Amino acid sequence: MDKPVALIIGAGPGISAAFGEALLADGYQVALAARNMDKLRPLAEAMGAVPFETDASSAPSLVRLFSEVDRSLGQADVVLYNPSARIRGELLSLDMEAASTAIRTTAIGALVTAQEAARRMLPRGRGSIFFTGATAGVKGFARSSVFAMGKFAVRGLAQSLARELAPAGIHVVHFVIDGAVARGSREPGAFTPQAIARSYMAALHQPSGAWSWELELRSHTEPF
Repeated sequence: MDKPVALIIGAGPGISAAFGEALLADGYQVALAARNMDKLRPLAEAMGAVPFETDASSAPSLVRLFSEVDRSLGQADVVLYNPSARIRGELLSLDMEAASTAIRTTAIGALVTAQEAARRMLPRGRGSIFFTGATAGVKGFARSSVFAMGKFAVRGLAQSLARELAPAGIHVVHFVIDGAVARGSREPGAFTPQAIARSYMAALHQPSGAWSWELELRSHTEPF
């Protein structure tokens, strides 16, 4: 039997890499996709994953990515959309072209990814579509309006798709990463990419009779 395929879009050395490593250990073939191949190739080679180039702000680029993964590895059983673009600034100082690109990357890219994933999962009646969210998706901060717009959109997308796709066997989950992620921390219980990846894997293995559409993740030391 062929190994299942996982596609991680917006791959880097943090949460996405940790999730990729967990998927590989669970028997998946893993495709890592990002815009900067010079950074992606060494990461993918070290993990034993397959790198693919894509621009999350471009719908045609994301569509091509899915076709390339189909040809190289097969149709994805698990898809994680991880990219986001953060622009900080007071309202009157915002550059609207940059804001538009940021929202395309964070929100429209998530929508295109969900559509392409669902095209492949619906005929098979199974699959998982995950979105990496942030505190900004449930609480907007001052001088961070563009980022909040994008992350609120992703959360709404996930909630709608969970209701639409779950009856067809597709598990949609939005993860609220509520706190600063500490890379390389050895502190027990630290909010690290590896700890977050374990929660992603727990969601992946949830029984269909008790699916979550959203998980809010934070360190046990984080004040509520």
